[in-house]
Amino acid sequence: MKKIILITGLILSLNINAKEVYATFIVYAQKSAKLAFNYSGIIKEINVDIMSVVKQSDVLATLISDDLIATNNASKVTLEYAKSDLKRYQDLYNKKLIDKSQLDKYAQAYDAIKAQIELEKTIFAKTILRAPFDGVITKRMIEIGDVVSGQMLKTAYEIQSEHDRMLVVQFDQKYNSIVKIGDVFNYKLDGDDRQYQGKIYRIYPTTNIENRKIAVQVLAKDLKVGMFGEGYIVTTETVSNTQTQE
Repeated sequence: MKKIILITGLILSLNINAKEVYATFIVYAQKSAKLAFNYSGIIKEINVDIMSVVKQSDVLATLISDDLIATNNASKVTLEYAKSDLKRYQDLYNKKLIDKSQLDKYAQAYDAIKAQIELEKTIFAKTILRAPFDGVITKRMIEIGDVVSGQMLKTAYEIQSEHDRMLVVQFDQKYNSIVKIGDVFNYKLDGDDRQYQGKIYRIYPTTNIENRKIAVQVLAKDLKVGMFGEGYIVTTETVSNTQTQE
């Protein structure tokens, strides 16, 4: 009986001491990015559009690259000749018919063309725009035939995570000492009577000097980016103290 009274008293203490802090929020995508070609050229192919769901590394668009492909093919032919020369002079060196300096000249030529081919591959990769993460395309700002520049970057697409959302929640700075990571946030979207719930997983280290509010982040799913609302943070500071005292 004594245990029941103590437990009941503790529950009442938790309910009385827990504090609700009013807060407002805006919905953001957990991941978002503006994508652009880091190379100059002409748009050849457009593979996705607004609302397209993509996976990481999917090809979104490409530039005309016929000249790069031709250069790379020529380099591969040169590599075969360099490889053949190196083998022939390696045999001569093994038979002690030439000195090491002569062999090194052909070895260096072989290594140089291999390095050139790797450089050409790197440049060619810049003509292909890929998705940096799984997500959905929210904007397309290019057309086939558009000229893009590696010096003056032009956004080609905007992408965001398909389902994962993040609420940036703001509350008055005077509650700074009692709002903690793990606190529950009960909230509603503007114009929506449904009640949602999440937990604080990150607290911004600075206060907004313009409105004297502190921001925290709460994870969510499938909410439309840009929506806003309000709710209450249920603090656990006093709850924690009561449990510790027990």
